[in-house]
Amino acid sequence: MMGAYIIGGLIALLGGIVQKRLKSKFAKYSKLQLQNGLSGKEIAEKMLADNNIYDVKVISVKGRLTDHYNPKDKTVNLSEVVYNQTNASAAAVAAHECGHAIQHAVGYSWLQLRSKLVPTVNISSRMAQFVLIGGIFLVNSFPQLLLAGIVLFGATVLFSFVTLPVEYDASNRALAWLENKNMLTQEEHNGAKDALKWAARTYVVAAIGALSTLLYYVMIYMNRR
Repeated sequence: MMGAYIIGGLIALLGGIVQKRLKSKFAKYSKLQLQNGLSGKEIAEKMLADNNIYDVKVISVKGRLTDHYNPKDKTVNLSEVVYNQTNASAAAVAAHECGHAIQHAVGYSWLQLRSKLVPTVNISSRMAQFVLIGGIFLVNSFPQLLLAGIVLFGATVLFSFVTLPVEYDASNRALAWLENKNMLTQEEHNGAKDALKWAARTYVVAAIGALSTLLYYVMIYMNRR
C-alpha cells in the first residue's frame, strides 16, 4: 500500500514539473515573434490549404489551452492568444491542431480508434470512480464490483495510450510542414519544436499515471482475502 502511495506521489510530482516546464516554454516562445508576421489563424489556414483541406474552418474560442480540433463540425478551435498572436508558440499550436485535421482527412488509424473509444470513455469515466470506491469497501464480500471498476477504468487507460501516437503524429505533421514550407526561421522552428515536445510529455505522464492507478486497483483485487 505504501509503495502505491509513493509511486502515485512521484507521478504527481513529475506531472507538476512537466506542466510547469510546459508553461515556461510557451511563455518563452510567446516572446519570439515570427519574421513572417503571420498569426496563428493565418498559419492554420495556410497549412489546411497546402494540404487541400477546404472544408475545415479556423475559429477563435475563449480561454487558455482550449485549442483543439473538432472532427464533428470540422473546426480548428484556437484560443484567443493563439488565434491572434504572431509568435513561435502560436505557430506551433495552430499547426499542431491542423495536424489533427489532416489526420481526420486522411483517415489516420489511431485517430479513428480514439474517436471510436470516446463514447465508451465518456460513460466509463463517469462511473469508474464510484464503482472502484464501492469495490474497495466490498472487496472481500463482493470482489466482482471491484473487477467491474477495473474494467471501466481500463477503458480510460486505453484511451490515454491511444492518444499518444495521435498527439505525436500531429506534432510531427506540424513541424514537417513548417519546415518544408519555410514558414519559420531556424530559431523559430526550434522554439516551436521545443514547445510541442513538452506538450507531448504531458500526455506521456498522464498515460503513465493512469496505468499506475490501474495496476494499484488490480493489486488490491489480486490480494483480496
